[in-house]
Amino acid sequence: MAIYYPPTGFHFRVEFGLDDIGDNDHRFREVAGLAMELEEETYNEGGELRFVHKLPVRARYPDLVLKRGLLIDSVVREWIEEAIYNFDIQPTTVWVTLLNEEHEPLMTYAFVNAWPKKWNISDLNAETGSILIESLELGYQYFKVE
Repeated sequence: MAIYYPPTGFHFRVEFGLDDIGDNDHRFREVAGLAMELEEETYNEGGELRFVHKLPVRARYPDLVLKRGLLIDSVVREWIEEAIYNFDIQPTTVWVTLLNEEHEPLMTYAFVNAWPKKWNISDLNAETGSILIESLELGYQYFKVE
């Protein structure tokens, strides 16, 4: 009987459904927001004082947040700037793929109709020697496991 070892959370790849994207645009140091939940609605039944009925309504997904060292030449950042500066929003699919030790896909999460919501960089500070980090926040309709 083989022993199961859970996958590591540091070996992953991020891909965008954008044209002319370079290899550096797939490298991120952190991905956050992989979660899903059901919203609920409460219903008070007349005469029933012991409990409130809770009914599932719809799925809800938090924003996808991607962090990496600042890229000077980035197709992804151009896509974000086009959306924010010109309000030319071009939704695309974003894939986050968990990799095994042989760099093969274990599980892929597809974020459908993702669009840029926010872009920011870490604070500039002359007293630290840290890398400048850019954060990309994306809204999307839903995600699924492929």
